[in-house]
Amino acid sequence: MRQKLRIITVANQKGGVGKTTTAINLATALAAIGEKVLIVDLDPQGNASTGLGIDRRDRRVSSYEVLTNAAGIGEASVETAVPGLSIIPSTLDLLGVEMEISNAPDRALRLRNALRAYESGESSFSYVLIDCPPSLNLLTLNSMAAADSILVPLQCEFFALEGLSQLLETVEQVRHSVNPHLTIQGIVLTMFDGRNNLANQVVEDVRANMGDKVYNTIIPRNVRVSEAPSYGKPAILYDLKCSGSQAYLQLASEVIRRERQSKAA
Repeated sequence: MRQKLRIITVANQKGGVGKTTTAINLATALAAIGEKVLIVDLDPQGNASTGLGIDRRDRRVSSYEVLTNAAGIGEASVETAVPGLSIIPSTLDLLGVEMEISNAPDRALRLRNALRAYESGESSFSYVLIDCPPSLNLLTLNSMAAADSILVPLQCEFFALEGLSQLLETVEQVRHSVNPHLTIQGIVLTMFDGRNNLANQVVEDVRANMGDKVYNTIIPRNVRVSEAPSYGKPAILYDLKCSGSQAYLQLASEVIRRERQSKAA
Protein backbone atom coordinates (compact mmCIF):
# COMPACT_ATOMS: atom_id res chain seq x y z
CA MET A 1 0.00 0.00 0.00
CA ARG A 2 1.32 3.43 -0.98
CA GLN A 3 2.42 5.67 1.88
CA LYS A 4 0.15 8.65 2.57
CA LEU A 5 1.59 11.98 1.57
CA ARG A 6 2.59 14.02 4.63
CA ILE A 7 2.39 17.76 4.03
CA ILE A 8 4.29 20.17 6.29
CA THR A 9 4.14 23.94 5.91
CA VAL A 10 7.24 25.87 6.98
CA ALA A 11 5.79 29.21 8.04
CA ASN A 12 6.52 32.40 9.92
CA GLN A 13 5.16 35.81 8.93
CA LYS A 14 8.44 37.42 10.01
CA GLY A 15 11.26 37.56 7.50
CA GLY A 16 14.86 36.62 8.20
CA VAL A 17 14.13 33.81 10.67
CA GLY A 18 15.69 31.00 8.64
CA LYS A 19 12.43 29.77 7.14
CA THR A 20 13.69 28.98 3.63
CA THR A 21 17.01 27.70 4.97
CA THR A 22 15.08 25.33 7.22
CA ALA A 23 12.81 24.16 4.39
CA ILE A 24 15.76 23.44 2.08
CA ASN A 25 17.96 21.70 4.61
CA LEU A 26 15.21 19.74 6.34
CA ALA A 27 14.02 18.49 2.94
CA THR A 28 17.59 17.52 2.03
CA ALA A 29 18.07 15.73 5.34
CA LEU A 30 14.80 13.80 4.88
CA ALA A 31 15.90 12.81 1.36
CA ALA A 32 19.31 11.75 2.72
CA ILE A 33 17.66 9.22 5.05
CA GLY A 34 15.62 7.70 2.24
CA GLU A 35 12.42 9.75 2.03
CA LYS A 36 11.08 11.03 -1.32
CA VAL A 37 10.53 14.73 -0.77
CA LEU A 38 8.90 17.58 -2.70
CA ILE A 39 9.34 21.26 -1.83
CA VAL A 40 6.62 23.65 -3.00
CA ASP A 41 8.12 27.14 -3.26
CA LEU A 42 5.25 29.56 -2.56
CA ASP A 43 7.42 32.62 -1.98
CA PRO A 44 7.53 35.02 -4.97
CA GLN A 45 11.17 35.74 -4.12
CA GLY A 46 11.94 32.14 -5.07
CA ASN A 47 14.79 31.72 -2.59
CA ALA A 48 14.14 28.02 -2.06
CA SER A 49 14.34 27.48 -5.82
CA THR A 50 17.57 29.48 -6.09
CA GLY A 51 19.03 27.77 -3.02
CA LEU A 52 18.52 24.39 -4.70
CA GLY A 53 20.21 25.51 -7.91
CA ILE A 54 17.13 25.98 -10.12
CA ASP A 55 17.99 28.72 -12.61
CA ARG A 56 15.23 31.27 -13.23
CA ARG A 57 15.33 30.48 -16.96
CA ASP A 58 14.46 26.85 -16.18
CA ARG A 59 11.31 27.68 -14.20
CA ARG A 60 8.95 27.22 -17.15
CA VAL A 61 6.20 25.72 -14.98
CA SER A 62 5.92 26.97 -11.42
CA SER A 63 3.72 27.15 -8.34
CA TYR A 64 1.90 30.02 -10.10
CA GLU A 65 0.60 27.58 -12.73
CA VAL A 66 -0.46 25.15 -9.99
CA LEU A 67 -2.46 27.83 -8.13
CA THR A 68 -4.14 29.04 -11.31
CA ASN A 69 -5.06 25.47 -12.32
CA ALA A 70 -2.87 25.71 -15.44
CA ALA A 71 -0.66 22.77 -14.39
CA GLY A 72 -0.68 19.84 -11.99
CA ILE A 73 1.86 18.89 -9.34
CA GLY A 74 3.55 16.32 -11.58
CA GLU A 75 3.99 18.78 -14.46
CA ALA A 76 5.41 21.51 -12.23
CA SER A 77 7.89 19.49 -10.14
CA VAL A 78 11.53 19.32 -11.21
CA GLU A 79 14.31 17.17 -9.82
CA THR A 80 17.14 18.84 -7.94
CA ALA A 81 20.78 17.82 -7.59
CA VAL A 82 19.82 16.12 -4.31
CA PRO A 83 18.77 12.49 -4.94
CA GLY A 84 15.16 11.99 -3.84
CA LEU A 85 14.38 15.73 -3.65
CA SER A 86 12.23 17.63 -6.17
CA ILE A 87 10.86 21.16 -6.13
CA ILE A 88 7.99 23.11 -7.64
CA PRO A 89 9.82 26.36 -8.28
CA SER A 90 8.54 29.89 -7.77
CA THR A 91 8.53 32.87 -10.11
CA LEU A 92 7.61 36.53 -9.72
CA ASP A 93 4.26 35.68 -11.35
CA LEU A 94 3.16 34.68 -7.85
CA LEU A 95 3.00 38.37 -6.96
CA GLY A 96 -0.16 38.66 -9.02
CA VAL A 97 -1.83 35.38 -8.17
CA GLU A 98 -3.77 36.76 -5.21
CA MET A 99 -5.56 39.27 -7.42
CA GLU A 100 -6.19 36.63 -10.10
CA ILE A 101 -7.89 34.07 -7.87
CA SER A 102 -9.31 36.31 -5.13
CA ASN A 103 -12.89 35.98 -6.41
CA ALA A 104 -12.77 32.22 -6.91
CA PRO A 105 -14.80 30.25 -4.31
CA ASP A 106 -11.91 27.77 -3.93
CA ARG A 107 -9.20 30.46 -3.71
CA ALA A 108 -7.82 29.12 -0.40
CA LEU A 109 -7.96 25.49 -1.53
CA ARG A 110 -6.11 25.57 -4.84
CA LEU A 111 -2.93 23.95 -3.52
CA ARG A 112 -4.82 21.39 -1.40
CA ASN A 113 -6.90 20.32 -4.39
CA ALA A 114 -3.82 20.01 -6.60
CA LEU A 115 -1.98 17.88 -4.01
CA ARG A 116 -5.01 15.64 -3.46
CA ALA A 117 -5.39 15.08 -7.20
CA TYR A 118 -1.70 14.18 -7.41
CA GLU A 119 -1.84 11.89 -4.38
CA SER A 120 -4.78 9.94 -5.79
CA GLY A 121 -2.91 9.35 -9.05
CA GLU A 122 0.82 9.35 -9.69
CA SER A 123 2.21 10.39 -6.29
CA SER A 124 5.70 9.13 -5.54
CA PHE A 125 6.56 11.43 -2.62
CA SER A 126 6.32 10.66 1.09
CA TYR A 127 6.81 14.27 2.28
CA VAL A 128 5.84 17.67 0.89
CA LEU A 129 7.40 20.76 2.49
CA ILE A 130 5.84 24.11 1.60
CA ASP A 131 8.00 27.23 1.86
CA CYS A 132 5.76 30.25 2.51
CA PRO A 133 6.30 33.97 1.99
CA PRO A 134 7.09 36.03 5.12
CA SER A 135 3.52 37.30 5.42
CA LEU A 136 0.03 36.05 6.26
CA ASN A 137 -1.62 36.30 2.84
CA LEU A 138 -3.55 34.07 0.43
CA LEU A 139 -0.40 32.12 -0.46
CA THR A 140 0.20 31.28 3.21
CA LEU A 141 -3.48 30.45 3.63
CA ASN A 142 -3.27 28.01 0.71
CA SER A 143 -0.29 26.32 2.32
CA MET A 144 -2.04 25.97 5.69
CA ALA A 145 -5.22 24.69 4.08
CA ALA A 146 -3.20 21.99 2.30
CA ALA A 147 -1.00 20.96 5.23
CA ASP A 148 -1.22 18.27 7.88
CA SER A 149 1.00 20.32 10.16
CA ILE A 150 3.07 23.47 10.51
CA LEU A 151 6.74 23.74 11.34
CA VAL A 152 7.65 27.16 12.72
CA PRO A 153 11.24 28.45 12.54
CA LEU A 154 11.78 30.97 15.32
CA GLN A 155 14.84 33.19 15.51
CA CYS A 156 16.40 33.56 18.94
CA GLU A 157 15.67 37.28 19.25
CA PHE A 158 13.77 39.64 21.55
CA PHE A 159 10.41 39.72 19.73
CA ALA A 160 10.27 36.00 18.96
CA LEU A 161 7.26 35.17 21.15
CA GLU A 162 5.30 38.21 19.98
CA GLY A 163 5.51 37.07 16.36
CA LEU A 164 4.72 33.50 17.34
CA SER A 165 1.47 34.44 19.05
CA GLN A 166 0.24 36.13 15.88
CA LEU A 167 1.03 33.04 13.82
CA LEU A 168 -0.74 30.75 16.31
CA GLU A 169 -3.85 32.93 16.08
CA THR A 170 -3.81 32.49 12.31
CA VAL A 171 -3.48 28.73 12.70
CA GLU A 172 -6.57 28.73 14.91
CA GLN A 173 -8.51 30.72 12.32
CA VAL A 174 -7.49 28.26 9.58
CA ARG A 175 -8.58 25.35 11.80
CA HIS A 176 -12.01 26.86 12.25
CA SER A 177 -12.47 27.84 8.60
CA VAL A 178 -10.81 25.45 6.14
CA ASN A 179 -8.60 22.83 7.81
CA PRO A 180 -9.78 21.42 11.17
CA HIS A 181 -7.00 18.79 11.20
CA LEU A 182 -4.09 21.28 11.07
CA THR A 183 -1.59 20.82 13.91
CA ILE A 184 1.71 22.36 15.02
CA GLN A 185 4.41 19.85 14.06
CA GLY A 186 6.94 21.79 16.08
CA ILE A 187 8.83 25.01 16.68
CA VAL A 188 12.50 25.07 15.75
CA LEU A 189 14.79 27.68 17.30
CA THR A 190 17.17 29.09 14.69
CA MET A 191 20.23 31.35 14.46
CA PHE A 192 21.22 30.52 18.02
CA ASP A 193 24.41 32.03 19.38
CA GLY A 194 25.28 30.50 22.75
CA ARG A 195 27.57 33.44 23.60
CA ASN A 196 24.55 35.75 23.60
CA ASN A 197 22.70 35.96 26.92
CA LEU A 198 19.53 37.16 25.16
CA ALA A 199 19.52 34.11 22.88
CA ASN A 200 19.72 31.81 25.91
CA GLN A 201 16.88 33.72 27.56
CA VAL A 202 14.71 33.40 24.43
CA VAL A 203 15.28 29.63 24.40
CA GLU A 204 14.15 29.42 28.04
CA ASP A 205 11.09 31.62 27.44
CA VAL A 206 9.94 29.75 24.33
CA ARG A 207 10.33 26.37 26.04
CA ALA A 208 8.47 27.66 29.11
CA ASN A 209 5.58 28.92 26.98
CA MET A 210 5.37 26.19 24.33
CA GLY A 211 6.62 23.11 26.19
CA ASP A 212 7.12 19.98 24.11
CA LYS A 213 6.05 21.76 20.92
CA VAL A 214 9.64 23.04 20.78
CA TYR A 215 12.12 20.67 19.14
CA ASN A 216 15.12 19.59 21.18
CA THR A 217 17.34 20.45 18.21
CA ILE A 218 18.49 24.07 18.05
CA ILE A 219 19.92 25.42 14.78
CA PRO A 220 23.10 27.43 15.49
CA ARG A 221 24.13 30.60 13.70
CA ASN A 222 26.60 29.23 11.15
CA VAL A 223 28.61 30.87 8.37
CA ARG A 224 28.64 27.75 6.16
CA VAL A 225 24.83 27.54 6.25
CA SER A 226 24.65 31.21 5.20
CA GLU A 227 27.13 30.68 2.33
CA ALA A 228 25.49 27.60 0.84
CA PRO A 229 22.54 29.25 -1.06
CA SER A 230 24.92 31.43 -3.09
CA TYR A 231 26.33 28.17 -4.52
CA GLY A 232 22.85 26.80 -5.25
CA LYS A 233 23.29 24.06 -2.67
CA PRO A 234 21.74 23.06 0.66
CA ALA A 235 24.21 23.37 3.53
CA ILE A 236 24.15 19.58 3.92
CA LEU A 237 25.68 19.23 0.43
CA TYR A 238 27.90 22.29 0.75
CA ASP A 239 29.48 21.26 4.07
CA LEU A 240 28.07 18.15 5.72
CA LYS A 241 30.33 18.40 8.75
CA CYS A 242 29.49 21.97 9.79
CA SER A 243 27.42 22.45 12.92
CA GLY A 244 24.41 23.77 10.97
CA SER A 245 24.23 20.74 8.69
CA GLN A 246 24.51 18.35 11.61
CA ALA A 247 21.72 20.19 13.40
CA TYR A 248 19.40 19.86 10.39
CA LEU A 249 20.07 16.12 10.23
CA GLN A 250 19.10 15.88 13.91
CA LEU A 251 15.99 17.95 13.21
CA ALA A 252 14.96 15.56 10.41
CA SER A 253 15.15 12.65 12.86
CA GLU A 254 12.94 14.56 15.31
CA VAL A 255 10.41 15.40 12.60
CA ILE A 256 10.12 11.76 11.54
CA ARG A 257 9.80 10.64 15.16
CA ARG A 258 6.94 13.10 15.71
CA GLU A 259 5.27 11.98 12.49
CA ARG A 260 5.38 8.36 13.65
CA GLN A 261 3.98 9.32 17.05
CA SER A 262 1.11 11.23 15.44
CA LYS A 263 0.25 8.23 13.27
CA ALA A 264 0.29 5.92 16.29
CA ALA A 265 -1.90 8.26 18.35
